[in-house]
Amino acid sequence: MSEVSGTPAVLSDDVETMPVPDVAQLLSVPVTRVHQLVRDGHLLSLRRDGVTVVPADFLADGAVVKGLSGTITVLRDGGYADPDILRWLFADDESLPGTPVAALKEGRHKEVKRRAQAMAF
Repeated sequence: MSEVSGTPAVLSDDVETMPVPDVAQLLSVPVTRVHQLVRDGHLLSLRRDGVTVVPADFLADGAVVKGLSGTITVLRDGGYADPDILRWLFADDESLPGTPVAALKEGRHKEVKRRAQAMAF
């Protein structure tokens, strides 16, 4: 599984996360499907206290937030590693305003993807 490991500073402790089994339950899919979503770049995971977790903000209304996987793909294609993508998604951006992940949750995925494309190239 593609996950960020051993880097406690990837996200601040105040970013709420969910263990993979909880994500699976929320999405009504098997745990193996959540691992596949991470491998395929639809979600990102990290390890906290030895547990693989997914940021809770990546999920809304029982689904993965619209535009997240496309944003991840654009940034990966632009050479960004998963820890950098996680940091960027949760970093304040005055031009949005707020964080890219908050903008995605608000349905402003095209705006976020444009910024990701500009960063990636």
